[in-house]
Amino acid sequence: MAESLGEIRVADQVIAIIAGVAVEEVLEVTVRSGGIYQDLAKKLNGGAKGITVSVIGDRVTIDMRVSVRYGAQIHHVCHVLQEKVKEAVESLTGLYVEAVNVRVETIELLRNE
Repeated sequence: MAESLGEIRVADQVIAIIAGVAVEEVLEVTVRSGGIYQDLAKKLNGGAKGITVSVIGDRVTIDMRVSVRYGAQIHHVCHVLQEKVKEAVESLTGLYVEAVNVRVETIELLRNE
């Protein structure tokens, strides 16, 4: 019989950091930081820029604002991103990720310099 030793809680900003690291595995995508006021709010709350996390019980919803490299298939890249973020958060926290909502805000154009 398993004995409960107490409650384990993972802070939202920890989940946001895990999600941010998972984003780095998808080369065609970068997380977008917010405007000056959103950046200030994230610093005060300790979250990752461009990533918002909501935890209710053991269920997590993650909202991400991203930029996609020009030429990448947006739908495919975002689907891969959703899978990587879900897998990373679930495996490291033991929480269930209900949704990874991705909002593509810009396209990055590569320039030869």
